[in-house]
Amino acid sequence: MRGNEEKSGEAVGAVAILGAGLIGCSWAALFAATGRPIHLYDSHVDAGAKFAEFWNAVRDTLAEMGLPHTPVMPEYRVFGSPADAVTDVDFVQECIPERLELKRVLYKEIEPALRPTAVVATSSSGLKLSDLQDGWQNPRNLIIAHPFNPPHIIPLVELYGNEATMPEALGVARGLYESCGKKTITLKREVMGHVANRLQAALWREAIHLVAEDVASVRDVDIAISAGPGMRWAVMGPHMLLNLGGGQEGIRAYCEQFRDSYALWWDDLGKPNLDHDTVSKLIDGLEEEIGGRDYNALRRERDTKLIALLGAIKQVETENNEPAVVG
Repeated sequence: MRGNEEKSGEAVGAVAILGAGLIGCSWAALFAATGRPIHLYDSHVDAGAKFAEFWNAVRDTLAEMGLPHTPVMPEYRVFGSPADAVTDVDFVQECIPERLELKRVLYKEIEPALRPTAVVATSSSGLKLSDLQDGWQNPRNLIIAHPFNPPHIIPLVELYGNEATMPEALGVARGLYESCGKKTITLKREVMGHVANRLQAALWREAIHLVAEDVASVRDVDIAISAGPGMRWAVMGPHMLLNLGGGQEGIRAYCEQFRDSYALWWDDLGKPNLDHDTVSKLIDGLEEEIGGRDYNALRRERDTKLIALLGAIKQVETENNEPAVVG
């Protein structure tokens, strides 16, 4: 059954994007680069102008990634209401700000206009699906589909549906995303922050603590990750890497060898607060690390390196005939 669901996901045509901020425009660019018409809506900005500006900035990047449809300007339409934007589409990517009350108002407006089998995928980075479903007449259409920024480059999408979700929704979403080159994971149960943001939050908490306690500078903490474990994490997850660290006996040997060490480290981890002094220290350290480069220069550096990394990984996977990673 999953295969049929994923084929239907690949067959999704026009996609409605609700919210034309960075995440919404990034999603729109990815879907457009696979040849899908885009329906745009935003209540506060000129969605068409925002998307056109974003497309012009990332079109070369999308082409470099090998996406098949990167014209001077793709097919898109701007709508004056969210209900109009979602009419006659099979898939909606909701990307409005991370405020529960705003999302509930939006859902109340679009629900009557949805096709019965349309999937509404919220990009919410941490809100619970059960809270988001409150207020729907029938929440069967709604799922969590959280990307990692920027969605047009980073492969990860975290999926979650519950007992109220229509059975085919996750399969349709998975099929659509993977047809766009994404890699999906599926949560077994609801948890605040999903998976990747919880892992990121745990790491950042200790990174802040090390700076706040003058153990290391902001720059050196960043280098400790980007030139150290971050390079390994880009090719294998922490469990698999530490399994290798255990040698032929794997994770069992690793746990036996380092159990006491990790217990000591975990007990010593910090619990910093983002108070004025701590934030000021982070800002000062980042200003030194940035060295006068502007936002666009930093974004280009990030994206160029990410694309090179993804290309290298894809080449190795192709040469090794590795299967696609699916949720």
